[in-house]
Amino acid sequence: MGIFDFFKKTDKVGKDSAIDSKELVKSAENDKAASQEVVTKLSFHPDWNVPQEQQYVFRFLANELEPLKPNQLSLAAISIEEEARNGSWHVKAFFRSSLSQPIELADIELILLDKDDKRLASKQFNFKELGTIPAESARPWVFTFDKNSIEAEEVPEDGWKIAFNLISLRGHQLDLDETWKKQLPQEQQEALEKVVKELPKLGKKEVNFTGLQVNLRDDQSLHASIFIRNGNDKAINLEQLPLEIIDANGKRVAKGSFKLDPILTVQPNSTKPWTFIFPADLVDAENADFSRWTARVVQ
Repeated sequence: MGIFDFFKKTDKVGKDSAIDSKELVKSAENDKAASQEVVTKLSFHPDWNVPQEQQYVFRFLANELEPLKPNQLSLAAISIEEEARNGSWHVKAFFRSSLSQPIELADIELILLDKDDKRLASKQFNFKELGTIPAESARPWVFTFDKNSIEAEEVPEDGWKIAFNLISLRGHQLDLDETWKKQLPQEQQEALEKVVKELPKLGKKEVNFTGLQVNLRDDQSLHASIFIRNGNDKAINLEQLPLEIIDANGKRVAKGSFKLDPILTVQPNSTKPWTFIFPADLVDAENADFSRWTARVVQ
Protein backbone atom coordinates (compact mmCIF):
# COMPACT_ATOMS: atom_id res chain seq x y z
CA MET A 1 0.00 0.00 0.00
CA GLY A 2 1.40 3.40 -1.04
CA ILE A 3 1.21 6.46 1.18
CA PHE A 4 -1.49 8.06 -0.99
CA ASP A 5 -3.74 5.02 -0.52
CA PHE A 6 -4.15 5.92 3.16
CA PHE A 7 -5.83 9.27 2.47
CA LYS A 8 -9.45 9.04 1.31
CA LYS A 9 -12.23 11.40 0.28
CA THR A 10 -14.19 10.33 3.36
CA ASP A 11 -11.45 11.48 5.77
CA LYS A 12 -12.10 14.37 8.14
CA VAL A 13 -9.71 16.52 10.15
CA GLY A 14 -10.02 15.88 13.88
CA LYS A 15 -8.35 17.38 16.95
CA ASP A 16 -5.39 19.71 16.66
CA SER A 17 -2.54 19.52 19.19
CA ALA A 18 -0.39 22.67 19.10
CA ILE A 19 2.67 23.69 21.11
CA ASP A 20 4.96 26.72 21.22
CA SER A 21 7.70 26.05 18.68
CA LYS A 22 10.38 26.91 21.25
CA GLU A 23 9.66 23.55 22.89
CA LEU A 24 11.31 21.98 19.82
CA VAL A 25 13.15 24.77 17.99
CA LYS A 26 15.19 26.87 20.41
CA SER A 27 16.13 29.49 17.81
CA ALA A 28 12.59 29.93 16.51
CA GLU A 29 11.53 33.50 15.87
CA ASN A 30 8.38 35.00 14.43
CA ASP A 31 7.82 38.50 13.15
CA LYS A 32 4.03 38.37 13.34
CA ALA A 33 2.04 39.99 16.11
CA ALA A 34 0.99 37.52 18.81
CA SER A 35 -2.69 38.22 18.09
CA GLN A 36 -2.38 37.48 14.38
CA GLU A 37 -3.67 34.13 13.13
CA VAL A 38 -1.68 32.07 10.64
CA VAL A 39 -3.43 30.09 7.92
CA THR A 40 -1.12 27.22 6.96
CA LYS A 41 -0.66 26.29 3.30
CA LEU A 42 -0.62 22.72 2.01
CA SER A 43 2.91 21.41 1.45
CA PHE A 44 3.98 18.10 -0.11
CA HIS A 45 7.24 16.26 0.49
CA PRO A 46 9.55 17.14 -2.44
CA ASP A 47 9.93 13.45 -3.34
CA TRP A 48 6.17 12.96 -3.69
CA ASN A 49 4.59 12.84 -7.13
CA VAL A 50 0.99 13.41 -6.11
CA PRO A 51 -1.69 12.41 -8.62
CA GLN A 52 -4.22 15.13 -9.50
CA GLU A 53 -7.12 13.34 -7.83
CA GLN A 54 -5.12 12.84 -4.64
CA GLN A 55 -4.16 16.52 -4.60
CA TYR A 56 -7.87 17.31 -4.44
CA VAL A 57 -8.23 15.06 -1.34
CA PHE A 58 -5.29 16.75 0.39
CA ARG A 59 -6.57 20.25 -0.43
CA PHE A 60 -10.00 19.38 0.89
CA LEU A 61 -8.50 18.20 4.18
CA ALA A 62 -6.13 21.18 4.43
CA ASN A 63 -9.05 23.58 4.01
CA GLU A 64 -10.61 22.13 7.18
CA LEU A 65 -7.60 23.10 9.31
CA GLU A 66 -8.08 25.88 11.85
CA PRO A 67 -5.60 28.80 11.82
CA LEU A 68 -2.66 28.63 14.23
CA LYS A 69 -1.24 31.29 16.49
CA PRO A 70 2.20 32.60 15.52
CA ASN A 71 5.23 30.55 16.58
CA GLN A 72 3.42 27.23 16.90
CA LEU A 73 3.99 23.65 15.77
CA SER A 74 1.01 21.37 15.55
CA LEU A 75 -0.21 17.88 14.76
CA ALA A 76 -3.73 17.73 13.34
CA ALA A 77 -5.33 14.28 13.55
CA ILE A 78 -7.11 12.80 10.54
CA SER A 79 -7.73 9.07 11.05
CA ILE A 80 -6.21 5.74 12.07
CA GLU A 81 -6.08 2.56 10.02
CA GLU A 82 -5.18 -0.72 11.72
CA GLU A 83 -3.17 -3.19 9.69
CA ALA A 84 -4.70 -6.63 10.15
CA ARG A 85 -1.46 -8.39 9.19
CA ASN A 86 0.65 -7.13 12.11
CA GLY A 87 -1.63 -5.01 14.33
CA SER A 88 0.19 -1.73 13.66
CA TRP A 89 -1.72 1.57 13.48
CA HIS A 90 -1.21 3.93 10.56
CA VAL A 91 -2.01 7.38 11.95
CA LYS A 92 -2.77 10.05 9.35
CA ALA A 93 -2.11 13.63 10.38
CA PHE A 94 -0.89 17.02 9.26
CA PHE A 95 2.37 18.31 10.73
CA ARG A 96 1.97 22.09 10.77
CA SER A 97 4.19 25.11 11.39
CA SER A 98 3.18 28.74 11.77
CA LEU A 99 6.81 29.89 11.84
CA SER A 100 7.91 32.48 9.30
CA GLN A 101 10.97 30.40 8.33
CA PRO A 102 11.49 26.78 7.17
CA ILE A 103 12.41 24.17 9.79
CA GLU A 104 13.83 20.66 9.88
CA LEU A 105 13.48 18.50 12.97
CA ALA A 106 15.13 15.33 14.25
CA ASP A 107 13.92 12.56 16.59
CA ILE A 108 10.71 13.35 18.47
CA GLU A 109 8.49 11.10 20.59
CA LEU A 110 4.80 11.25 19.73
CA ILE A 111 1.88 9.98 21.79
CA LEU A 112 -1.69 9.05 20.94
CA LEU A 113 -4.34 10.09 23.45
CA ASP A 114 -8.03 9.23 23.60
CA LYS A 115 -10.83 11.76 24.18
CA ASP A 116 -10.12 11.62 27.94
CA ASP A 117 -6.36 12.15 27.44
CA LYS A 118 -5.59 8.54 28.32
CA ARG A 119 -2.45 7.37 26.51
CA LEU A 120 -3.04 4.84 23.75
CA ALA A 121 0.42 4.58 22.18
CA SER A 122 3.85 6.21 22.12
CA LYS A 123 6.77 6.01 19.72
CA GLN A 124 9.82 8.01 18.64
CA PHE A 125 9.87 9.19 15.02
CA ASN A 126 12.65 10.65 12.88
CA PHE A 127 11.16 13.91 11.61
CA LYS A 128 14.00 14.30 9.13
CA GLU A 129 12.00 11.88 7.00
CA LEU A 130 9.34 14.58 6.61
CA GLY A 131 11.96 16.82 4.99
CA THR A 132 12.25 20.57 5.38
CA ILE A 133 8.91 22.08 6.38
CA PRO A 134 8.30 25.43 4.64
CA ALA A 135 7.18 28.52 6.54
CA GLU A 136 3.49 28.58 7.53
CA SER A 137 2.70 25.20 6.03
CA ALA A 138 0.87 21.91 6.66
CA ARG A 139 2.43 18.65 5.49
CA PRO A 140 0.37 15.42 5.42
CA TRP A 141 2.09 12.34 6.80
CA VAL A 142 1.45 8.82 8.03
CA PHE A 143 2.98 7.94 11.41
CA THR A 144 3.07 4.15 11.89
CA PHE A 145 2.86 2.89 15.48
CA ASP A 146 3.90 -0.78 15.55
CA LYS A 147 2.03 -3.17 17.80
CA ASN A 148 4.60 -3.14 20.61
CA SER A 149 4.23 0.66 20.92
CA ILE A 150 0.42 0.43 21.33
CA GLU A 151 -1.11 0.17 24.80
CA ALA A 152 -4.81 0.11 23.83
CA GLU A 153 -6.91 -2.89 22.86
CA GLU A 154 -8.63 -1.22 19.90
CA VAL A 155 -8.52 1.82 17.65
CA PRO A 156 -10.17 4.78 19.44
CA GLU A 157 -13.40 6.41 18.35
CA ASP A 158 -13.81 10.15 17.78
CA GLY A 159 -11.97 12.69 19.93
CA TRP A 160 -8.50 11.11 19.89
CA LYS A 161 -5.39 13.18 19.14
CA ILE A 162 -1.75 12.78 18.22
CA ALA A 163 0.63 15.00 20.20
CA PHE A 164 4.26 15.76 20.97
CA ASN A 165 5.44 14.12 24.20
CA LEU A 166 6.64 17.24 26.00
CA ILE A 167 7.69 15.25 29.07
CA SER A 168 10.28 13.33 27.05
CA LEU A 169 11.34 16.52 25.23
CA ARG A 170 12.25 18.43 28.38
CA GLY A 171 14.68 15.75 29.55
CA HIS A 172 15.03 14.17 32.99
CA GLN A 173 14.68 16.69 35.81
CA LEU A 174 15.14 17.09 39.55
CA ASP A 175 11.83 16.96 41.42
CA LEU A 176 12.62 18.71 44.67
CA ASP A 177 10.01 18.65 47.43
CA GLU A 178 9.02 22.02 48.91
CA THR A 179 10.51 21.04 52.29
CA TRP A 180 13.88 20.44 50.61
CA LYS A 181 13.67 23.70 48.69
CA LYS A 182 13.21 25.60 51.95
CA GLN A 183 16.07 23.83 53.73
CA LEU A 184 18.71 23.68 50.97
CA PRO A 185 20.67 26.74 49.81
CA GLN A 186 20.47 27.48 46.08
CA GLU A 187 23.99 26.22 45.40
CA GLN A 188 23.17 22.84 46.96
CA GLN A 189 20.01 22.60 44.87
CA GLU A 190 22.07 23.29 41.76
CA ALA A 191 24.59 20.65 42.84
CA LEU A 192 21.77 18.10 43.12
CA GLU A 193 20.54 19.03 39.65
CA LYS A 194 24.03 18.40 38.30
CA VAL A 195 24.21 14.98 39.98
CA VAL A 196 20.80 14.01 38.56
CA LYS A 197 21.87 14.95 35.02
CA GLU A 198 24.99 12.77 35.34
CA LEU A 199 23.16 9.63 36.52
CA PRO A 200 22.74 6.77 34.00
CA LYS A 201 19.75 7.15 31.71
CA LEU A 202 16.58 5.37 32.84
CA GLY A 203 14.42 3.07 30.74
CA LYS A 204 11.08 4.53 29.65
CA LYS A 205 9.10 2.73 32.36
CA GLU A 206 11.90 2.16 34.87
CA VAL A 207 11.71 3.17 38.54
CA ASN A 208 15.10 3.16 40.25
CA PHE A 209 16.40 3.80 43.79
CA THR A 210 19.92 5.23 43.96
CA GLY A 211 21.80 6.02 47.16
CA LEU A 212 22.76 9.65 47.73
CA GLN A 213 24.01 9.93 51.32
CA VAL A 214 24.02 7.71 54.39
CA ASN A 215 24.63 8.79 57.98
CA LEU A 216 24.86 6.60 61.10
CA ARG A 217 23.85 8.77 64.06
CA ASP A 218 25.09 8.57 67.67
CA ASP A 219 21.78 6.98 68.70
CA GLN A 220 22.52 4.22 66.12
CA SER A 221 19.66 5.29 63.87
CA LEU A 222 20.50 5.31 60.15
CA HIS A 223 19.56 8.26 57.93
CA ALA A 224 19.63 7.27 54.25
CA SER A 225 19.00 9.90 51.58
CA ILE A 226 17.96 8.25 48.34
CA PHE A 227 17.21 9.34 44.79
CA ILE A 228 13.82 7.95 43.72
CA ARG A 229 14.06 7.97 39.93
CA ASN A 230 10.96 7.79 37.72
CA GLY A 231 11.50 7.06 34.02
CA ASN A 232 7.76 6.93 33.27
CA ASP A 233 5.89 9.73 31.57
CA LYS A 234 3.31 9.49 34.35
CA ALA A 235 3.73 10.41 38.01
CA ILE A 236 4.15 7.59 40.53
CA ASN A 237 2.66 7.61 44.03
CA LEU A 238 4.38 5.81 46.91
CA GLU A 239 2.28 4.92 49.96
CA GLN A 240 4.30 2.07 51.49
CA LEU A 241 7.96 1.38 50.81
CA PRO A 242 9.77 -1.72 52.20
CA LEU A 243 13.43 -0.79 52.03
CA GLU A 244 16.81 -2.27 52.93
CA ILE A 245 20.34 -0.82 52.95
CA ILE A 246 23.25 -3.00 51.80
CA ASP A 247 26.85 -2.00 52.50
CA ALA A 248 30.01 -2.46 50.37
CA ASN A 249 30.47 -6.03 51.61
CA GLY A 250 26.91 -7.07 50.75
CA LYS A 251 25.82 -6.97 54.38
CA ARG A 252 22.29 -5.78 55.14
CA VAL A 253 22.73 -3.02 57.69
CA ALA A 254 19.12 -1.83 57.88
CA LYS A 255 15.67 -3.01 56.89
CA GLY A 256 12.30 -1.38 57.42
CA SER A 257 8.94 -0.58 55.88
CA PHE A 258 7.97 3.07 55.57
CA LYS A 259 4.38 4.31 55.48
CA LEU A 260 4.42 7.55 53.54
CA ASP A 261 1.75 9.94 54.76
CA PRO A 262 1.09 12.09 52.87
CA ILE A 263 1.71 9.95 49.79
CA LEU A 264 5.06 10.65 48.17
CA THR A 265 4.62 11.64 44.51
CA VAL A 266 7.47 11.56 42.00
CA GLN A 267 6.71 13.52 38.85
CA PRO A 268 7.09 12.02 35.34
CA ASN A 269 10.64 11.67 33.99
CA SER A 270 12.03 13.06 37.25
CA THR A 271 14.21 12.21 40.23
CA LYS A 272 13.14 13.05 43.80
CA PRO A 273 15.57 12.87 46.74
CA TRP A 274 14.09 11.68 50.03
CA THR A 275 15.52 10.76 53.42
CA PHE A 276 14.44 7.57 55.19
CA ILE A 277 15.23 7.18 58.91
CA PHE A 278 15.76 3.64 60.20
CA PRO A 279 15.45 3.54 64.02
CA ALA A 280 18.22 1.79 65.95
CA ASP A 281 16.23 -1.44 66.45
CA LEU A 282 16.13 -1.91 62.63
CA VAL A 283 19.86 -1.28 62.18
CA ASP A 284 22.82 -3.67 62.40
CA ALA A 285 25.75 -1.42 61.53
CA GLU A 286 28.54 -3.25 63.35
CA ASN A 287 31.63 -3.24 61.08
CA ALA A 288 29.54 -1.74 58.29
CA ASP A 289 31.44 -0.38 55.27
CA PHE A 290 29.65 2.59 53.73
CA SER A 291 32.34 3.35 51.14
CA ARG A 292 29.73 1.97 48.76
CA TRP A 293 26.15 1.17 49.59
CA THR A 294 22.86 0.29 47.93
CA ALA A 295 19.22 0.96 48.68
CA ARG A 296 16.90 -1.84 47.61
CA VAL A 297 13.14 -2.26 47.65
CA VAL A 298 12.30 -5.50 49.45
CA GLN A 299 10.17 -7.75 47.27
